[in-house]
Amino acid sequence: MSNLTLILLAAGSSVRFELDVKKQWLRVNHKPLWQFVADKCEKTKHFNKIIVTSSKEDIEFMKNYSDYTFVEGGNTRQDSLRNSLKEVDTEYVLVSDIARSCISENFLKEIVSHMGNSDCVVPYLNVNDTIVYEDKTIDRDKIKRIQTPQLSLTSALKNALDTDEEFTDESSAIVANGGSRKFILGETDAHKITHLQDLKELPCLSGPSTDTLSGTGFDVHAFDEKGDMYLGGVKIESDFGFKAHSDGDVAIHALIDALLGAAGMGDIGMMFPDSDNIYKGIDSKILLKTVVTKIHNFGFIIINIDLTIACEKPKIGNYKLPMRKILSSILNIGPSRVNIKATTTEKLGFIGRGEGVGVIANANLKYFDWTKI
Repeated sequence: MSNLTLILLAAGSSVRFELDVKKQWLRVNHKPLWQFVADKCEKTKHFNKIIVTSSKEDIEFMKNYSDYTFVEGGNTRQDSLRNSLKEVDTEYVLVSDIARSCISENFLKEIVSHMGNSDCVVPYLNVNDTIVYEDKTIDRDKIKRIQTPQLSLTSALKNALDTDEEFTDESSAIVANGGSRKFILGETDAHKITHLQDLKELPCLSGPSTDTLSGTGFDVHAFDEKGDMYLGGVKIESDFGFKAHSDGDVAIHALIDALLGAAGMGDIGMMFPDSDNIYKGIDSKILLKTVVTKIHNFGFIIINIDLTIACEKPKIGNYKLPMRKILSSILNIGPSRVNIKATTTEKLGFIGRGEGVGVIANANLKYFDWTKI
């Protein structure tokens, strides 16, 4: 194994991707794109360590997938790279973008073979079309389309990035700092995902698994003589509310746990801790909207949900349809895929004694199928 660390940049917000799902969370079978790329690079055995940058919102979820070194990124690509370089203790570092997903093993081997020949090894592609800049035709033989991965002497890259000036790639920073750069011919298949249509240029990627992912949630809340009662996003006519840190909507709380369970994203207490006063008295619909956004960002689609509400009081028969309508609008699915059931516990237990409400929720998800765009 060479004296080399790999940094994979995956902290972007995918603004130009024009979808709810972030491109790093597109699935190849069950693997998110960032893991697919990292695993493929790991198999080459070129690297002492693999570092994956992540946004603050994604990093804890990423840790559930593998034991790579994860680093919280910054506001720019360069900030993310600086943060990652703090974890690099090898003489050389290879930097690539997760969006450049179809880098071949032979291409990596070719880049690594030039280690030590300059401060930075840069792959490029020639330009075949006529190039016009500010109404003047430019000699296309002098134009290079720069790619990643780029191989750098770690010390040279760290020194080059010790500036407020922003660079779009490593080699530009190193050359601006007086370092050397060696160009090598790149690889056409090392195409970068920036826009939706770029997905059609990546032959190495297969579609997501069609498996259904299921989760279950369960929550209970005792009654409180104070406050209003909300259940399934609907205000219930009642002389009492729920004892809770938020508005106490036990149905939505159980539903959130079911959704998080199906996605493998933990539970409601991890995402919205009751020790945080920002959630005190909060409308649970706001929490559900936050969860739905995260689920979509992380590459999941909601198929359907099913709620079983167990209570002796209040009677909720007249509220089932309003619950369906409100929840379906938040979940972005049809009302027919939101099922609400009511039952009692036959006078047994605290629910049977009319002291509170319990809810069991089930949710089914699937992966966003990017192959059908």
